[in-house]
Amino acid sequence: MVDTKCVAVQNCNPVVHTLIVEQDSVPESQSGTEVCVCKEKKIFFFADDHFNVHPGAVIYNSLSPDLREQISFHENDPEFMEQGCWEPECSLLILHQIAGTCSQPLPGPGMISAVQRYLKKGGNLLLLHGASAAFLPDPWWRTVPGLRWVRGNDPAGVPTSTHPKEPFSLKKNKCFHPLVRHLQECDLPSDEIYTELEQTSPVTVLMTASISTGTWPQVFESTTSFGGKVLTFLPGHRPEVTSNPAVIANIEAMIHYLMFC
Repeated sequence: MVDTKCVAVQNCNPVVHTLIVEQDSVPESQSGTEVCVCKEKKIFFFADDHFNVHPGAVIYNSLSPDLREQISFHENDPEFMEQGCWEPECSLLILHQIAGTCSQPLPGPGMISAVQRYLKKGGNLLLLHGASAAFLPDPWWRTVPGLRWVRGNDPAGVPTSTHPKEPFSLKKNKCFHPLVRHLQECDLPSDEIYTELEQTSPVTVLMTASISTGTWPQVFESTTSFGGKVLTFLPGHRPEVTSNPAVIANIEAMIHYLMFC
């Protein structure tokens, strides 16, 4: 029998699956069995294409080369996430996806189990745009983001969140938090602005956007029940926004904070 457990190797391509076999007297006919290969202690970034706009990929490709080298980025790749072998090597989990959208399946048991194991270790999360709905309608996920995007037909019966589209400015909130001084205020072109989210656990709001319907949290921090930090950055749909230098600088600052806080 072939043992298809995850194999950690040095110098593997962070965005490519590799054919490898860990064997004890493996017959030649069974060589080449596919398993996922993860470099030790990497940042894993999972995204969907978000209705063919590819914001996760735009963000990833806009990050500094040194930071990209530390990231294993996967777009529309639920099979890899489902395998779960990335979890032991994960030093930070970044999500830019919404459950069951963009022709992607709902999270399977392997994916859910891997994320739960990661959280139980006190792992930190960076949630981008709609990722507060990455594992809904699963009830266990509801309190993880602190503020969550509520979709239609919410299983808890909570009124739907909204995303008006208009130009907006990201402004620092008046709060005592070490990350705030590293964040950049900026004016952004018209894009989805997530509003009317459901608060499911205590949050510290770091940045807001003031638009025609009011002032809304856009960057905030919460803590999981296992002590991990969760940072959420809501702007992140159109390429004009996801490639904005100030947006990228803020995401890089958040990654650094979550890696070294």
